[in-house]
Amino acid sequence: MIFDKIQLNKSLVLIDADTEKRYQIKEILFDLNSIKNKERQLVFLYCNKRNKVSTIGVYFSFLKSNFTIALLDEGLDEELKNKLEKDYYPNIIIDDKRSKIRDFSKFFVKSEHFEIELFKYKEESNIILNKNIKLLLSTSGTTGSPKFVKLSEENLVRNSISINNYLPIVKEDVCPLNLPLFYSYGLSLLHSNAIAGGEIVCNCEDVLGRLFWKQFERFGFTSIAGVPFIYEMLDRIGFRKKQYHSLKYITQAGGNLNEKIKQQFLNYCLDNSVEFYVMYGQTEATARISYVPPKDLKDNINSIGKPILDGKLFLDNETNELLYEGPNVFGGYANGYRDLISWIDHSQLRTGDLARKDGKGFYYITGRLKRFIKVFGNRVNLDELETLLKVNLDGANFACIGIEDKYIIVFCDTKSVSLDEVRKAVMSKLKIHSSIIKHNYINSFPLTSNGKINYKELKNSYEI
Repeated sequence: MIFDKIQLNKSLVLIDADTEKRYQIKEILFDLNSIKNKERQLVFLYCNKRNKVSTIGVYFSFLKSNFTIALLDEGLDEELKNKLEKDYYPNIIIDDKRSKIRDFSKFFVKSEHFEIELFKYKEESNIILNKNIKLLLSTSGTTGSPKFVKLSEENLVRNSISINNYLPIVKEDVCPLNLPLFYSYGLSLLHSNAIAGGEIVCNCEDVLGRLFWKQFERFGFTSIAGVPFIYEMLDRIGFRKKQYHSLKYITQAGGNLNEKIKQQFLNYCLDNSVEFYVMYGQTEATARISYVPPKDLKDNINSIGKPILDGKLFLDNETNELLYEGPNVFGGYANGYRDLISWIDHSQLRTGDLARKDGKGFYYITGRLKRFIKVFGNRVNLDELETLLKVNLDGANFACIGIEDKYIIVFCDTKSVSLDEVRKAVMSKLKIHSSIIKHNYINSFPLTSNGKINYKELKNSYEI
């Protein structure tokens, strides 16, 4: 269904930012007839963060087919890739980073302009995939956790419709695809613009580098999408000192942006007739849950807004946890291939965020129930991080906390483990910048009455 809506958009053109070549969607679709099977199959698509045109073509081709697609970061550590593949037994793997994969044979498929190498499992798979599961997205960002969110065609279509209901996407737009596909925000950027927009520029440079801004001028980008880290860096490199005549609107999601910086970007947008959309979402809701209309942002600067079309937000009466209902709510989690046989129609999504609602119907996040933080737009599960450190730095105990979605503080109970060792262990597995990792020695961990680590006390004791 989602591909049918994309294919109906006759204005859609995909552009390679490096070569400036332009492609119609039919020109980048790959012939999958040689690998198709009557039974639904699972494909692992490891994606490059620059979103090459060929990658988009591969994704659209499998989207059109009967396959279930798992989108993953090709930059994951190879050990994590191997573990994921053992947990899920995919039939097909596409990964430009590897020249061979054990028990898989090489195969080639072609489109009008590209040829790609894929790996096909040598034996027939007995894995049963529920007919509702079209897409698997990781909840953990860069950690390589085996936990996936199960999404359906209806989830994808309905969320795209809701996003297009409030974003001013039109056929004349030129959208830079500057967020990775394996991230739900990046995927929704592709879907919403492919359905209702015009030109989508692929293979973009990093938005924080000079080459991206040369591409901005060359193609005339009409929008920019970013997580808080991107806006913080844009502020540092002087984004607000210039005018961008083609720019119509900017969007921000992936965590709470510092109020001061958010206000500065809002002021810039108001002065330059650019709309600023602040949004809130979770992978379990396909992408977006709520947004703040630009006209209301000035008076509701810290709000996550109101629910999207066909969605409903409300609070748990006992805990004030934010709950959501809508057609974009997922069909459950998967931790391995056995979980792919089932689909659960959730009546509501428990977001794990604490919130309040004001008299005008705007929602505000006040805290978190879950043990994760968002850095660089990716969710990092702090419990998983502790386990990773204990495995890789044997002989020490660790406790991890997050500070304002900006820092990860690693507490260690021995001085034999250095900050460099901690950073290397984290970076080698998670691929996140070392600047967010802080290290603190502690003689003994404070405990709660039931013998668990008292993270609240740890957080109160630490000063950056």
